[in-house]
Amino acid sequence: MAIKNDDKLKDIEAIRGHFESLGYICSVEIATAVFLAYHLEKPVLIEGPPGVGKTELAKTTAEMVDLPCIRLQCYEGLDESKAIYEWKYGKQLLYTQVLKETLGEILDGATGLAESVDKLHSFGDIFFSEEFLEPRPLLKALKAEESCVLLIDEVDKSDHEFESLLLEMLSDYQLSIPEIGTVKAIPGKKPLVFLTSNNTREISDALKRRCLHLYIPFPNAELERQIVRARVPDIPPKLNQQLVAFIQELREMDLKKVPAISETIDWARTLILLHSESLDPELVRQTLNVILKFQEDVETVQSELQGVTNRAIKAT
Repeated sequence: MAIKNDDKLKDIEAIRGHFESLGYICSVEIATAVFLAYHLEKPVLIEGPPGVGKTELAKTTAEMVDLPCIRLQCYEGLDESKAIYEWKYGKQLLYTQVLKETLGEILDGATGLAESVDKLHSFGDIFFSEEFLEPRPLLKALKAEESCVLLIDEVDKSDHEFESLLLEMLSDYQLSIPEIGTVKAIPGKKPLVFLTSNNTREISDALKRRCLHLYIPFPNAELERQIVRARVPDIPPKLNQQLVAFIQELREMDLKKVPAISETIDWARTLILLHSESLDPELVRQTLNVILKFQEDVETVQSELQGVTNRAIKAT
């Protein structure tokens, strides 16, 4: 796999440093997975709870190596016409009309039915050529002239049948199109592939075997403070420490959806916007909807809000 900025992928520390310069604070495990994905030419299956930076990892990698990020958002019912390719039916129909109008010219000189059919057949093959092919994300990634980062996002939301469509792509960096044949990645330009999963269902063994595995958990307090400081650089250190302590305790509670890193960052920006220098129970109560997405979770936290806030303040 050749990438024009491959010096940024030369070692694990270089990757961590470049990620940090782009505001993505990562662990050694994450940087190692990216390093191995590039040098072993293997896709990476990234699993973990929503909002921990799985999608952002692929986008930041693309930004780091200055490559386009081609994204395929998965959903139930996704099929090859949306993921791999489909035919330009409108263009085919137009050309069919042209063929009908010039049929006399095409068959001019043909003697007998067999020769006429042969002439028509030669034109028929044109309708299923690359000129009439509309590439979708997977095929676009294979045909990218300068390589790319391919993000197959939330693969666990797709069907098992769609996983089967991915196997050839993930193992050999190629796709089979019945009417055309096998389309392979340009030599030395294989895409750097990331798949993400929120663990809503079990991913098949066949797909996992073709990928490196990376699990991104919720960060510990120290790492989360670094992330907040990178994404919200004007946050006061005391407020950063307090809000992270508050979020960390919330993640230990029995909530329907615990706050993710994305919610922590949103909350930090909210508190800055409200000119807050420190947490206080009333301010927390007013902004709980930023970090909690279900009313029952809001009510659960409100019942313990005073104690959680006080412990977060004492953490500074």
